[in-house]
Amino acid sequence: MKIKFNTITFLEDILNEVAEKIGLSLEIFKPDVRVSDPRFGDLQANGILTAAKRSRCNPRELAEKFVEELNRINEGQFEKIGISGPGFLNFKLSKLYHKEYFDHYCNNSFFDNYKNLNYFNKNIIIDYPSPNTAKQMHVGHLRILVIGEAISRLLEFCGSKVIRDNHIGDWGTNFGVLIFEIKRVNYQFNKDDSKTLEELESLYKSGMSYCKDEENHPGALDEARLELVKLQQGDPENMELWKHIVRVSNSACEKIYELFGVHPDVTLGESFYRDKVNRVYDELISLRIAEEDAGALVVWQKAEDKEKGNIAPFIIRKKDGGSNYGSTDLATVLYRSEHFNADEVIYVTDDRQKEHFKMLFSTVDRWFSQKKYPLPKLCHVTFGKILGEDGKPIKTKSGESIKLKALVNEATERALTIVKEKNTDLDMEEMEKISTIVGISSIKYADLLQNRTLDYMFSWKRLLAFEGNTAPYLLYAVVRINSVFKKMELSLDDYLNKNIGFANFTEPEEIEIVKKLEVFENVINLSVSELKLHYICTYIYELAGLFSVFYSKCKINVEDGNIRDFRLKLCATTAMVLKRCLKILSIDTLEKM
Repeated sequence: MKIKFNTITFLEDILNEVAEKIGLSLEIFKPDVRVSDPRFGDLQANGILTAAKRSRCNPRELAEKFVEELNRINEGQFEKIGISGPGFLNFKLSKLYHKEYFDHYCNNSFFDNYKNLNYFNKNIIIDYPSPNTAKQMHVGHLRILVIGEAISRLLEFCGSKVIRDNHIGDWGTNFGVLIFEIKRVNYQFNKDDSKTLEELESLYKSGMSYCKDEENHPGALDEARLELVKLQQGDPENMELWKHIVRVSNSACEKIYELFGVHPDVTLGESFYRDKVNRVYDELISLRIAEEDAGALVVWQKAEDKEKGNIAPFIIRKKDGGSNYGSTDLATVLYRSEHFNADEVIYVTDDRQKEHFKMLFSTVDRWFSQKKYPLPKLCHVTFGKILGEDGKPIKTKSGESIKLKALVNEATERALTIVKEKNTDLDMEEMEKISTIVGISSIKYADLLQNRTLDYMFSWKRLLAFEGNTAPYLLYAVVRINSVFKKMELSLDDYLNKNIGFANFTEPEEIEIVKKLEVFENVINLSVSELKLHYICTYIYELAGLFSVFYSKCKINVEDGNIRDFRLKLCATTAMVLKRCLKILSIDTLEKM
């Protein structure tokens, strides 16, 4: 019997073979196989209806032709093939098929059998977390960190060469105000970088308030602009202040990155591209893509936009001649194409920046096609807002954004309270280590569990619960499997490689776990095709649930050695898949909780 790592692909190949045998063109027929409602079987193929419409035949009669040929070539992989509705094909896979799948694939090289040809060996740059300099990271950066890292790991799992590029906002108008205020109040930098960053943030706010109060401080705003010009022209004093500000910001942010398991490969901020924007201006002007408008250099997306005047252009150089996000983003795409040979660039930001990236991608497409530069695929991964339990964007009681550091501290403290209740025998150091992993994992998982394009409600009670689709539930599932091997004084890893002969199914709960393993590749392919992690979250929650049922109904340490070995290997394979998927989600597992 021919089987494949992905059961859905296995069935699609058989259906395509049958289609050709009954004279149905593969240009017309697409199998459209998916996991079925358990009432009808294991898998369902929905492609008959579309094929019948295109070939102008009766869908039920076409389905019957398929069933007749499928029954003729069945080598024991199908226990039952049926038709429902106007022409849906339903398949119940045989115990023999599940046995052969388990024997062939469920071992320590389980993941070696996965290949994603769309991403294998591709150079992909992920643009994240990219915070602005001189500001503390807050809850608004959470989704960038969590989603960006998980997508990076997912693509690496698919065989991509990923470069995490932390494109920090370290060159802009805010530095004029900040440097002005530092000089005005004669601020002295603190030795504690995290405390300094808080003070710099306060200085920027007080500087803005001072400069905007023209009645009491006339000319202050012009002075701040002058400080920016001096910085852009390389004034030694301002450059030294700027370097200090950037270093302090990066140092504080790196502590947050470490907590979330984020390790940028390169940090090339906007300042890196300040001497590269003139090439962008020159080329876009020479190609007649960019033109001057009211003193600024702009790109109109369509000729009629300029005529109507109701749609703003893409500004790539300000009226005062200074660069902006548009300038540096264009220079960045060119650098990534030429220096990194990027096949794809993925930008992770909230959905408010959709219009900016739409105009950026359009401009790059026109520019690169005319210059015949290699054009990387450009992708904007957006996400919704995090809401409080009142349904509004989550804030502190005073109405400010919650600092990310404070969020992590609260998660850890709440997790520690729960860990203390459940593990009175652990010492404090161990409980603190466990609570840190549980707390941060809970924040990450609660975010990734949602379809990233939607807003979601943040709830401490829900995300730290040990029941339901949460990180604590999944972490405990792994701990429980580990404990099986510890109690029996056996090695989980040894059982992944152990040759147990033939899979020995005696209970339906065993088969249900194997069925879930059989669609692993399909889940990963779906997740990477949409760059959405909630498919993986749902998958491992369902797998953990199936294992829980198996664990409660099927004794593992039985007298029959063949059954015992099979069940232990089933435990080991389940743990391996859970651990790998959690690793993709950037969640560390535990030996005990």
